[in-house]
Amino acid sequence: MTTYWCEHAWLPGGVADAVLVETDGDTVTAVTPGAARAGTVLSGLTVPGFANGHSHAFHRALRGRTHHERGTFWTWRERMYTLAQRLDPDSYYRLARGVFAEMVCAGFTGVGEFHYLHHAAGGTRYADPNAMSAALVRAAADAGIRITLLDTCYLAGGFGAELAGPQLRFGDGDADRWAQRAGEFRPEGTHARIGAAVHSVRAVPAEQLSTVADWAAGRPLHVHLSEQRAENADCLAAHGRTPATLLSEHGVLGENTVAVHATHLTDTDIGLLGRMRTRACFCPTTERDLGDGIGPARALADAGVGLCLGTDSHAVVDAFAETAALELDERLASESRGRFDVAELMAAAADHAAIGWPEAGRIEPGALADLVTVDLATPRTAGVEPAGAVFAATAADVTDVVAGGRRVVADRVHQLMERPETVLAEEIERLWQH
Repeated sequence: MTTYWCEHAWLPGGVADAVLVETDGDTVTAVTPGAARAGTVLSGLTVPGFANGHSHAFHRALRGRTHHERGTFWTWRERMYTLAQRLDPDSYYRLARGVFAEMVCAGFTGVGEFHYLHHAAGGTRYADPNAMSAALVRAAADAGIRITLLDTCYLAGGFGAELAGPQLRFGDGDADRWAQRAGEFRPEGTHARIGAAVHSVRAVPAEQLSTVADWAAGRPLHVHLSEQRAENADCLAAHGRTPATLLSEHGVLGENTVAVHATHLTDTDIGLLGRMRTRACFCPTTERDLGDGIGPARALADAGVGLCLGTDSHAVVDAFAETAALELDERLASESRGRFDVAELMAAAADHAAIGWPEAGRIEPGALADLVTVDLATPRTAGVEPAGAVFAATAADVTDVVAGGRRVVADRVHQLMERPETVLAEEIERLWQH
């Protein structure tokens, strides 16, 4: 048994003071507000571990390298394809290990890895067809974060277009062969679970969507949805319906499904997602970086759509930045304040159920012991009310992270990896010098 005394803690009912959290193994066994100091003292505000609902780990190597020619979406994509060509299981492990450690230091205790970089150059299978998946799972273990590997079906280069060039690494030929390969993967470790993803309606032919949905039954199923207006226009031209309607008709939407981005939706789309109890994952820092637009978060929530958050391309890895942006971007779009209350924002930030870990995301008995402590005495947080840290704090203010009962970050130092920033710098430089 391990005991933590939290100066302030975000409990299901809000912020409480002097909270004693008792754990046994990976589970919280007791929570007592107003308690005397005992055990390990966590000064500041302790919140549930954040869930990174949408990640492409290899995109981290693009940070700060896509601004050339004014940084259009197309120059970004070409750099991404170049990077994808250079990774193999060993280099992907090294890069992802650093990326996942950065996430943990920022307060994330679980990640949904939207994984489509399956094969070698030209689409040739590795001797182990799931070698890249295994690399990601091993990297997560070594960084101290739980992972849901969302094995992604990616079969086409657009509506009616075949995969070509770097995209050949993503494809399995058809959905049946994708399902066979994905079904053969058995991740090592209790920190890993398996889900599925449809890359997008442009990357999986309509007649093969149901194969992915059927394989994913009972598992998390994620899909990029209406990230850019061109996707909607192309889908209407090819199928006479919006991407959301097409997905619904083929059984992709449902209570285990997460629509990533959900930026350019019609009112009918919003109502459909609500009726199907589908979640929406917003990735505000990436959506800003790529110029995607601002999605209808408040309208989705009002329609009954659960919201969660992700760092996507890792232009920024900061749980507080994503959480605050859910509200702040809504203010820009609506020209009004108070679109979400702090409890709604925290619920979105800690929605581990979206990535298949419903036992996480709360500081209460029976939940996984995930504790993230924020310093309330930095230049950014000094003087704020504890609940106001959601808007004031940054990843740099995270001092301690307990993930599944294990203290992975202590006094701002990652306990499983020496200097994650050096690991990242060396691997990213090696990739671009390849």
